[in-house]
Amino acid sequence: MKILVGYDGSKIAEDAVAKAHKHALAFGAEVFIVTALEQSPSLSKDAIEKAENKLDKLQRPFKKKGITCEINTVVSYESPGETLVHFAKENDIEEIIIGVRRRSKVGKLVFGSTAQYVILQAPCTVTTVK
Repeated sequence: MKILVGYDGSKIAEDAVAKAHKHALAFGAEVFIVTALEQSPSLSKDAIEKAENKLDKLQRPFKKKGITCEINTVVSYESPGETLVHFAKENDIEEIIIGVRRRSKVGKLVFGSTAQYVILQAPCTVTTVK
């Protein structure tokens, strides 16, 4: 089994990583933790390095338990939701775990909803953590 976790640095995303750890132990699964960054002129090399360093730290508890855990920082012109769905399709992911948070209707309209996109477009089961 392969599990994908969408990670954005938030507390909710850390809870999603914890849920993936439990699922990996229970099902003997491989885990992929992905941070999806949208390419833009304001995206700095420093921000990318910071994201990669955080992923390195998240990987350690998996390794201690003997769980295969791959970390990825993906920078593309796609939205984070599109990036996660494409990653899931390309890697035969069987479960995606993502954090969800409340947003107003205007917030969803202006900023979009990564979770909503993933839930509706994913080729596999999506587990949400709140």
